[in-house]
Amino acid sequence: MSDIPVISIEAGCLPEAWEAAVLAVWDNGLEIKTQYDKQDDPPSKDATVMISVANPFAEPRIHKNFPGGPEELEAYRQEVVDGIHDHWIDPTAGKWTYTYHERMFAYNPVEDIRNPKSPKPFRAINQIQYIIDSLAATSYTRRAQAITWMPTADVKTDDPPCLQRIWCRLIENPDGSFSLNMNTHWRSRDLYKAWFMNVYALTDLQRIIAEKITEKISKPVKVGRYVDITDSLHIYGSYFRDAAAEVEKLRDGDYKKRAWESTHPAFAMMTAEAKEKLAKDPDWYAKAKG
Repeated sequence: MSDIPVISIEAGCLPEAWEAAVLAVWDNGLEIKTQYDKQDDPPSKDATVMISVANPFAEPRIHKNFPGGPEELEAYRQEVVDGIHDHWIDPTAGKWTYTYHERMFAYNPVEDIRNPKSPKPFRAINQIQYIIDSLAATSYTRRAQAITWMPTADVKTDDPPCLQRIWCRLIENPDGSFSLNMNTHWRSRDLYKAWFMNVYALTDLQRIIAEKITEKISKPVKVGRYVDITDSLHIYGSYFRDAAAEVEKLRDGDYKKRAWESTHPAFAMMTAEAKEKLAKDPDWYAKAKG
């Protein structure tokens, strides 16, 4: 194979989409090295992938087998939509250089992200509020987007943002209501361990944007289709030994037996407990993981 494969997937809900993507990249991905490989790691499996989810809130919404759990999922959701870990950003101390929440809700380009004295010539921009205001003013605008990349700074860091851009548009329905369509664009993505959590959080942000627009225009706005576009969607070679058996379980095509509805008592209980603990201590889950 001399080119990166291009794969298109259509699914009705998040667990179906994740399973289809994992199988497609596992079976058809290009074998290629990454900058994070250890000496003995096999090459990753990699593809350019577009995934369309017709209804990101369709049930079942939760996959039981993604590498994580309800507590981690809730902590990550709050990290993206509420910014509970923005205080971890401290590049001068060798800590995080960004969170997606900070880049979307307070985008502020800087020349040298590790230099606290580096000039910040622009005020911080709440790009999500811009999306809400823009679509409330003109439902069909094509300019409602948010970006994360800082070409002045990110190219100099070891772990730049994977998410690059969010794009939204309203579609008017025959009954006068609207549907909020959202696309996300990624330069690079860990399919096996990160994709499900990424999309769970970002579609919740899609829901929040829809609700905020509803408040501004006094017309119902529902969550429409979600499209996820990744230049390099990959499964790391270091995962192969652990992932191989799990991937084989997906081949029967019956994703529903490996999925939970979001109202499932076990999922709801663990999520509620996580919310309570995170409300007391936003760092609770990180401390629990050690």
